[in-house]
Amino acid sequence: MKALSKKSLSLFLAVGLAGSLAACSSDSSGGAQGDSNGKIKLTLWDQSVGTTDPSAKLLPEIVEKWNSEHPDIQVERTGTTGEQYKTKVKTSIAAGESPDLFYGMGGGSFMQPYIKSGNVLEITSYLTDDIKERMGPGMAEAINMDGKIYTLPVYTHIANLYVNTELFEQAGAKIPTTYTELLDAVTKLKAAGITPAVIGEKDRWPGMYWYDMIAMRQAGNAAVIEAFKDPSKWDSPDFVAAATKMQQLAQAGAFNSSMFSMSYDEMLGAFNAGKGAMMFQANWVNAGIEDPSASAVKGKVKVIPFPVFEDGKGTSTEIFGGAVDGFYISQTTKHPKEATEFLMYLSEQLGTQGFLAGAGLPSWKTDSLDTSNLSSLDLSAADIMKTATSFIAWWDNILPAESAEAHKNLIAQLLAGDVTPEEFCKQMAQLKPTELSL
Repeated sequence: MKALSKKSLSLFLAVGLAGSLAACSSDSSGGAQGDSNGKIKLTLWDQSVGTTDPSAKLLPEIVEKWNSEHPDIQVERTGTTGEQYKTKVKTSIAAGESPDLFYGMGGGSFMQPYIKSGNVLEITSYLTDDIKERMGPGMAEAINMDGKIYTLPVYTHIANLYVNTELFEQAGAKIPTTYTELLDAVTKLKAAGITPAVIGEKDRWPGMYWYDMIAMRQAGNAAVIEAFKDPSKWDSPDFVAAATKMQQLAQAGAFNSSMFSMSYDEMLGAFNAGKGAMMFQANWVNAGIEDPSASAVKGKVKVIPFPVFEDGKGTSTEIFGGAVDGFYISQTTKHPKEATEFLMYLSEQLGTQGFLAGAGLPSWKTDSLDTSNLSSLDLSAADIMKTATSFIAWWDNILPAESAEAHKNLIAQLLAGDVTPEEFCKQMAQLKPTELSL
């Protein structure tokens, strides 16, 4: 993928910023208002709350900074947790009382109905080439929906293979770059009494990550995207081969025998305790691995691209993950220009400062940032992302809800040996096509 020209982050932040006024805070719902002094008030809803999410600390600071520098455009922010937040957004849009800006978790799967129904403002005409050039490689393309743009990227999360180098050395195993080397490593780790890889399959989606990545390496991203659009294509030789490899790994003892009773959190605990040599996960696990108070493997773990397959069509630059979350503007806002200005500011600031805080990989260029305090895992994951030629987001965010659950359950059956690869693919072909524009 061609790299975009470099721009200084400070240039963007300097444009149009002036004045000083303390931040406002409100529980207000509904859209922008103006007071008798001609000041514009924008409402922002998000779900960055609590003490463990770095965004929960950063977002109020970013809003406060904006408000202090924009006395005539004030932002009133309200944070709400998880499922309550989803319900709040749905209810407000249905009632025609949505805020000016709101966070759309999960990207397409949550937002597509609102975009299709015309409840989200298209911002394409507001975005200049300069803004697009400040985004990371592939980001401008990732947010484009049939030639239209409704959001800007914030963080990026990508899944890669986490390898405990100490356990690999103990087993005399080579860190794998191909499927053959992966199988060989499994054999040597097993022989040394080491669990090759841990999966928290009680929660279903960790196993989904393994199969989805294997399918991408076997068939290639282009074929996967076509199958999302036409599910009959899931029943094809490449996807049968992918299911065969997934089952082959399970039958070779690659995964913990407790995988069906192990949760995602327990999987992280096991890996961080040194009880598994590999884990395939997204970069949100980096902070836990590097936490000296909770991890026994700090400094012993490398993050690498998932191995390529000798007979596969996928490449190491086809990335699982991407910028799936962002903020959106309500169609009902009375101040689309000002809301878009704040959206650009918020997205870039949260994306870059969040990278430094360990919240996620940057969707914006970071040339002007001091990254010297970032962990080696964060830096390695960022380097892997820079090689990307294409992204495919988490499949359960792409598939319709019922099909996503069926997909995850089928993978659990594949791991358990309850279905053959051929049966797996025939049932995959019965899923519904994606409703997203890919």
